[in-house]
Amino acid sequence: MPRAAREKSSSGIYHVMLRGINKQTIFEDDEDNERFLQTIANTKKISMYELYAYCLMGNHVHFLLKTVNEDLSQIFRRIGASYVYWYNQKHNRTGHLFQDRYKSEIVDNDRYFITVFRYIHNNPVKAGLCKSHEEYKWSSYGEYITKSQIVDCDFPVSIIGAGNLEKLMYEESDEKCLEIAEESKRLKDEELATEIEQRFGVKSLMIQSEPKAKRNQILRDALTIEGVSTRQLSRVTSVSSSVIWNL
Repeated sequence: MPRAAREKSSSGIYHVMLRGINKQTIFEDDEDNERFLQTIANTKKISMYELYAYCLMGNHVHFLLKTVNEDLSQIFRRIGASYVYWYNQKHNRTGHLFQDRYKSEIVDNDRYFITVFRYIHNNPVKAGLCKSHEEYKWSSYGEYITKSQIVDCDFPVSIIGAGNLEKLMYEESDEKCLEIAEESKRLKDEELATEIEQRFGVKSLMIQSEPKAKRNQILRDALTIEGVSTRQLSRVTSVSSSVIWNL
């Protein structure tokens, strides 16, 4: 069955979510996050879209943007082609990294624009990655309180009001935004170690001592735990991240 055509935004503004394939982690470390932000900066110069908010979340990304010269499909093909090529080379992997079709919703009035803006910046708080939106390094919120780098701040500030930004972030809202249905709090390292022991009957640091076939099966199964990345599993088990990647 052919896919349904995406609804076009009369304003050109969309909330977009780009997700790792099969919940694949797409940012293993700070270098990956930094490279993705550089990719956004580079593609903005070509595609000329306006970026109002973003948040990098381990296995997915949220954007609030306005299309100008190119449609969403062209924009995200550019982003994907550049970042995935670099990521695969760095991590010695091949194949797709992103889910084949990004998710999007139209943002066609100021009220919903404000709702999405607040939702994106509060996303890491909701996921348990930080206690407040100011603490999170990989969202655009910092550009609104320090200096704009890749975000076009003027339009959001004209809607929200320069003195209302902090107040907005703590306002309650019942409106729902585009999100991952199964999105949940990521496990801390000690929580993952406990989960591994409960599931597989072996302490995480002892996995490397198991026979190779058993070790590899445990690692494969551990990677299916929600939110677990290759880098985190390597830290918890002391098994080389390259060994885990090759599984």
